[in-house]
Amino acid sequence: MANLQNNNAFIIKMLTLILLLCTINLVFGEIRYSIPEELEYGTFVGNIAEDLGLNVRQLSARKCRLASVDGRQHLEVNLENGVLFVYERMDREQLCAQITRCILNFQIIVENPLEMYRGEVEIVDINDNSPSFPESAILLQIAENIAPGSRFPLESALDPDVGTNAITAYKLSPNEHFRLNVQTREDNTKLAELLLEKPLDREQQSSFELVLAAFDGGTPPRSGTIQINVNLLDINDNAPAFDQEVYRASLVENTPPGTFVIKINAVDPDQGTNAELKYSFINLVSRRVRELFSLDPDTGEVRVQEPLDFEEASSYELAVQAMDNGSPAIAGHSKVLVKLVDMNDNAPKIKLASLSSNVPEDAELGTVVALIDVTDRDSGANGRIHCQVPKEFPFKLLSSLNNHYKLITSGLLDRETITGYNIPILAWDSGSPPLSSNQTVQISISDVNDNAPRFARRTYTEYVMENNIPGASISTVTASDPDLEQNSYISYSFKDIIQQSPVSTYLNINSLNGTIYALRSFDYENVKNFQVQIQARDAGVPPLSSSATVNVIILDQNDNAPIIVSPSAQGGSAAEVVVPQSVGQGYLVTKIIATDADSGQNARLSYQMVRSTDLTLFTISSNSGEIRTTRNILDQDGSTHNLVISVKDNGQPSLSTTATIVLSILANVSEKNSDTNNLISTPNYSSDLNLYLIAAFSSTSLIFLVIIVLLVVLKCHQDRNDVPGYWSPVCCCSRMNAKETFSRASVPTDSLNYSGTGQNIPFPETYQYTVCLSPESSKSDFLFLKPCNPHVPQGQC
Repeated sequence: MANLQNNNAFIIKMLTLILLLCTINLVFGEIRYSIPEELEYGTFVGNIAEDLGLNVRQLSARKCRLASVDGRQHLEVNLENGVLFVYERMDREQLCAQITRCILNFQIIVENPLEMYRGEVEIVDINDNSPSFPESAILLQIAENIAPGSRFPLESALDPDVGTNAITAYKLSPNEHFRLNVQTREDNTKLAELLLEKPLDREQQSSFELVLAAFDGGTPPRSGTIQINVNLLDINDNAPAFDQEVYRASLVENTPPGTFVIKINAVDPDQGTNAELKYSFINLVSRRVRELFSLDPDTGEVRVQEPLDFEEASSYELAVQAMDNGSPAIAGHSKVLVKLVDMNDNAPKIKLASLSSNVPEDAELGTVVALIDVTDRDSGANGRIHCQVPKEFPFKLLSSLNNHYKLITSGLLDRETITGYNIPILAWDSGSPPLSSNQTVQISISDVNDNAPRFARRTYTEYVMENNIPGASISTVTASDPDLEQNSYISYSFKDIIQQSPVSTYLNINSLNGTIYALRSFDYENVKNFQVQIQARDAGVPPLSSSATVNVIILDQNDNAPIIVSPSAQGGSAAEVVVPQSVGQGYLVTKIIATDADSGQNARLSYQMVRSTDLTLFTISSNSGEIRTTRNILDQDGSTHNLVISVKDNGQPSLSTTATIVLSILANVSEKNSDTNNLISTPNYSSDLNLYLIAAFSSTSLIFLVIIVLLVVLKCHQDRNDVPGYWSPVCCCSRMNAKETFSRASVPTDSLNYSGTGQNIPFPETYQYTVCLSPESSKSDFLFLKPCNPHVPQGQC
């Protein structure tokens, strides 16, 4: 016995080595191996990395794994070297029972990208089971007068092995009367019958003890024995005979219990009790067949006892006998073959082999999302499967192997529109009527940075009062990003410069919420408005951005008091003006010219005489600032008059400036001399005002300035011969007569040195000057001042 076990172990090892050296076929994504059963844990099966052309170093990173249909882990793969090895011992008889070719299917799944390979391992039977008989002995009761050639079916031995390792032969111990007749059934199993060759004589020998041995085809062969006890009887020498050697019937699977299958019939030529027959299954019939079928012992009707399933077995063979009531009883034998017709009673089953639950929204067309296996236990058209996804989904199924599908993308994905899909997988067979099943696959669409931040408005206009407090918020811009997480985190920044200076010297922006702060106090007189570009940038990879324009308009504040330009005080706090005593009512004594750096109402000036030596003698125009006489100057009016003039703007609150003008009344100075005196002094004012005009209009174009000046000069030339006191919106020319000392520096009254000529010219009795103002002279915006003398040629005025 020990030698037999050693030989078996040696044979197993040799078979293992031979089978592992077999060629591995890779056909349409499949690999096949063949190994013997009962291998120890860790036994080498094959190298899937080499056989499938996979990179061994990437097996672990790509999450290589095995999946089997039944969920049991018979095999495992070493991710370090790609070796497929035995994970648990496999008993072919437990896995596949009597199936000749035992195939163990599995799938090899790798990710990034997602791929699946199909593998088969054939479990080769080894001769590890000896034939055995259900009973320890067989008892045969045989009438002594039974004719030679009679057959006595014997209980067959059982061997779980298959193929050549199954039972291949029976042998009977040597004797004179019996020999062994072995028949091969349709399923290639052996049926042993005891055949009587010579007549029996009970008086010579009443019993026989025979030994039946069963042998399998293994190397070395295994065997089992049973003892046959044959007792000879002295009566009833005719056996029942069936009218058919084989009865055939066909049934539809799922036939309800009680359904009639077939009726068998046998006859016995004996008479009396020896011809009374009882039908039954012989001991060879398995317990499962006895559970499924019933045989009426009296009528011979075979009926269904339990539902029949084509997927369990497509046919059944029932060994029956008819036993007479003789003593000893004699039996006749036959068999019933029942074929099952497949019905479409199994709906397809959908199994997810692998699933990528998160799919990026920028996934390319054809990206594999899931691997799906669909099976149907039915056969033929009933097992032919169709599978699809509804057309309204941007996914479709692609058949990769037999009943294996890939779920791939077939349309563009947009997470901002649809964040996920519940995809129904529909499967149906070709039966009539077809059966179907469905399974929902949940797919979440992961976000990618495909949306740039969007501002609520493309342009913002913000009004800021000048003299604002540095650090105060002046505006808030807001942008939104429909992406998720870091792809929607927005930061704000400036893009450009303001008046050749970095934006950071003017403004600061909170990068998180877009609040803009002023870093300095703005001065309307320096900067009236500016424009800045704000960029909103997300935190995606790569980041996306957009921009908006913010127009900042500085609002004027009444922060500048008026400045009196003319007449100016020279060497003292009061301006002095000489007025001839001979002038009459309405004489233009002087004109107050003032400016205000503010604009609008803040620069609209009004004039008021605050105090005067004689309030009845002089008056001032509140709009133009002209000081005129209200009556003739009398001798008792005095020679000096002090006027306090207030210039006030129209701002809120209003700002004002005062100036003191000393009017000297001279009786012995003619109006012409006074004219000349004003003529000499005026150029200084004109020169200062020209400089002021150049600075004020530096931002305008030179062409526009020249045109305005030319128009003003032309208008002045047209109005210079107008009547004295005439006021034009463009040019005002006033002629006054006075007798007064012109120069505040005691210039001789009989002659003057004309400025710029070096010549002494006689004092004329009258002088004329022209003051040119803008059309909005009420606002006291001074444009141009030019002296005119009657003795100067008109072309130079």
